[in-house]
Amino acid sequence: MEKPVYRRVLLKISGEALAGGKGTGLDFEMIGSVCDTIKECLDMGVQVGLVVGGGNFWRGAKNSGGRMERTRADHMGMLATVMNCLAVADVCEQKGIPVRVQTAIEMRSIAEPYIRSRAIRHLEKGRVVIFGAGTGNPYFSTDTAAVLRAAEIEADVILLAKNVDGVYSADPVKDPAAVKYDTISYDDVLAQHLMVMDTTATSLSMDNHIPVLLFALKDPRNIIRALCGEKVGTIVKE
Repeated sequence: MEKPVYRRVLLKISGEALAGGKGTGLDFEMIGSVCDTIKECLDMGVQVGLVVGGGNFWRGAKNSGGRMERTRADHMGMLATVMNCLAVADVCEQKGIPVRVQTAIEMRSIAEPYIRSRAIRHLEKGRVVIFGAGTGNPYFSTDTAAVLRAAEIEADVILLAKNVDGVYSADPVKDPAAVKYDTISYDDVLAQHLMVMDTTATSLSMDNHIPVLLFALKDPRNIIRALCGEKVGTIVKE
């Protein structure tokens, strides 16, 4: 078995990725593949925190189209992330993976409230901790929540699993001449307005010196490759 280069990671998976090719809802085959890969991470001795988006159900202000008050629309988005958390947790448990769900907004009947020290204790005991409800505040994305939790649990890296295989100089779908970066600095991402994460998330990761590795989740094995230091996607760092 290859040796991982990271001890503790924060894995961020978009809601759309959990929907697989369907675009909305849940693709349990895809979720199962992701959970199998997470189990392999644990077997390698890596501690895994997980943040999932909610875009397969509801994307806050974007889906409301300006017809809802922003805070309420964002609260709906937080609930969408919790649905995804519960689905991933259930599949993890079916595969024998110890897991805990913690939410930024208290909903004690179905999950633990987010408590940093408890989350770290779970990680140290080899449990996957899935962080739901974003930051618990409107106007912040789940990318920002991923960086916040990564900083709080002192993760070595943020693994950003998206539907694109790296950071490009332009949208590769619209511009065939777009160049893919192997490595890029936070400053260049912000200066060029590259859509790695939103600017709040990028600034927060820069301020806290947390590298971000963006890669495609289409092949969940990319998570293992990233952990072992192989060149997948793009790394954003100082």
